[in-house]
Amino acid sequence: MTATPATPATPPATSATPATPATSATPATAAQAREATARTASAPGSPPRPGATLALTSAATAVALMTYTAPIVTLPATAAALHTPLSAQAWLLNGTPLGLAALLLVAGSLADDYGRRRIFVWGTLALGITTALGALATDTWLFTLARIAQGAASAALLASSLGLIVHAFPTPAGRLRATGVWGAFVTGGIAVGPLLAAGIPNWRAVYGVLGAAALVIALLGTRALTESRSARGGRPDYAGAATFGPALVSLVAALTLGRDGWLRTPVWLLLGATVVLLAAFVLVERRTATPMIDLSLLRHRGFLASSVGGLFTGLSVIGLFSFLPAVLQRVLGMSAMDTALLTLLWAGLAFVVALQARRLAGRVPTRVQLALAFALHAVGVITMLGAIDAGSTTRFVPGMMIAGVGSGLLNAALPLLAVESVPAARAAMGSGAQQTLRYIGSCAGVSLTIAVATSSSGGPAHGTDIAMVVSAVLALVAAVAVLGLRERG
Repeated sequence: MTATPATPATPPATSATPATPATSATPATAAQAREATARTASAPGSPPRPGATLALTSAATAVALMTYTAPIVTLPATAAALHTPLSAQAWLLNGTPLGLAALLLVAGSLADDYGRRRIFVWGTLALGITTALGALATDTWLFTLARIAQGAASAALLASSLGLIVHAFPTPAGRLRATGVWGAFVTGGIAVGPLLAAGIPNWRAVYGVLGAAALVIALLGTRALTESRSARGGRPDYAGAATFGPALVSLVAALTLGRDGWLRTPVWLLLGATVVLLAAFVLVERRTATPMIDLSLLRHRGFLASSVGGLFTGLSVIGLFSFLPAVLQRVLGMSAMDTALLTLLWAGLAFVVALQARRLAGRVPTRVQLALAFALHAVGVITMLGAIDAGSTTRFVPGMMIAGVGSGLLNAALPLLAVESVPAARAAMGSGAQQTLRYIGSCAGVSLTIAVATSSSGGPAHGTDIAMVVSAVLALVAAVAVLGLRERG
């Protein structure tokens, strides 16, 4: 959720065009020329339709996030229907983030090279089919496989969405508005997913509805979207994909299995495989003419700020808000609908704030907005301390509202910073990199939150308070890190 379960911009005032990360000293005119060339080369057919592009990418994003968050309130019913033991229930939640983390960067790179509309439409179509298959699953592992496939499909449409938006909105002002709307629908999907799941009595029907919605969007996308791709030429980096994807699968699997004990052999084997595969990925990227990710971006502070923001969004925000609904139901006895409505207070405010964040343009740099968002999350979480021990849901309200404002600023700033920090021709890759770290962070954040909350001898209320403090501290660390990653003048 930014919270994802875990769980839910403005351009710098000193720059009229997105920064070019490979060489920060590149003159503005050269950057503009390169961006114009990329746009011209990537538009072989009819011109883009900005309104339709924004509507379809935002709708697909909302459906993907609704699919992601629906199990938060349907987990008890789903586990009972599939006879899922407690030890395997984490996979019912973490199947989708595994697919997301493994393929977001791969999908973003392929979208830039192979066609953003093509990847978007196929990803949305695959989401519809795999979500419908999830509704038909009869055992835990079939459902888990369907969730992993949903994550992979969501990765394709999420990463390509921002690439389509950058192509359709070439001016900084248009891009600011469009990424703000897209970010708002990230939070909107997070908010509506649990509400839809709680409002439909049968958990299988929830996935049927979401699958049908994705199929409709895919059909509309074939007619309304214009194809675009990078002008860099060369073959897609299949060798990079073959090393990076499995590396992240190993990492997410290790993070999920680690909840039952970090010293077990399978966990260490998976972590070792992650290290080996990532080392192989770096070697591949240094040798290929058209790398999936240009490693020189790691020297660009805007790209690093985007990456740090994505990682800590998962660790701090998604990690906590993915865990909190289960605590509210089990400890305070709240119904699934009441839990969804309380979560809606947070996510609904985030949706509104993300839509209005464009008004900060020229007043607050994107990086500062991101730091402020993390600070507000920390304040909101600290405000909620003691609410579970007091047995009071109303004590959550002020903190949910403050954290909601922070999440809205966060979801507006992150997508804009992601596309600002890379060349326009690599927008989908930049989005994929930031979102990859977000969902890796979410897996680690959920594991960390559960470990902290359940290890306290003071009971679930005290353990949850400790988890909230950890979440607040991580958010403050992120705020300081993002502020420190300012571009050198």
